[in-house]
Amino acid sequence: MKKQETKKLIKDVLSSNRRTLLESEAKKLISAWGISTPKSILIKKKKDIKAEAKKLTPPYVLKVVSQDILHKSEAGGVVTDIKNIKELNNVWTKMVKNISHKMPTARIDSFLLEEMSPIGIEVIIGGLRDPQFGPVVMFGTGGILVELMKDVSYRLAPLDKKEALEMIREVKGYPLLTGFRGSKPADIDSLSETIVKLSEILIEIEDIKEIEINPLFVYEKGVKAVDVKAVLNSE
Repeated sequence: MKKQETKKLIKDVLSSNRRTLLESEAKKLISAWGISTPKSILIKKKKDIKAEAKKLTPPYVLKVVSQDILHKSEAGGVVTDIKNIKELNNVWTKMVKNISHKMPTARIDSFLLEEMSPIGIEVIIGGLRDPQFGPVVMFGTGGILVELMKDVSYRLAPLDKKEALEMIREVKGYPLLTGFRGSKPADIDSLSETIVKLSEILIEIEDIKEIEINPLFVYEKGVKAVDVKAVLNSE
């Protein structure tokens, strides 16, 4: 997807009376700005698993795609480290059963099958449109620790790479990125570029109220946006 096509994506979502992008849509959006996401494919029917899964390299991650399910993990809608197509079939069946039990009224649009990303250093980057200050970008310690640690820094958008680097250095978890206890340093250059790209998305697409990449895996070389959420303005 190209940058100019993202505005049509947003328009289509709004015209369908939705205010939250599906994960597949949110990943298309950030990919248009060159933010790396796992290789993936959408599958609607179980009978298509074998043909579609062959296009990806295992291990797989299977995620439910539903406008009614905001927290996929809590609904049993995410399974990682699926090693082969036989296991994938079993996971699909079990996932549908779990969701129908926990959220019987949830509509399942499709399933997102992804190549499982190697574990990297988990960070979070996000943005919101503040009524007073306008677009604001956030960076911090990612994964499940973000709510516990609240280790974050903020800047007004738009921002440049120098400001992004300052944000990264401000958080307490910064040493994890620099080679903590003998580990290899992470690609802080790519991370700062990704923060700038998120800032550009906020500026360019005014319909975005909130956007969050959590976790963003940071590697020795490059980054990968594993999970993405985006909420649109209600007006």
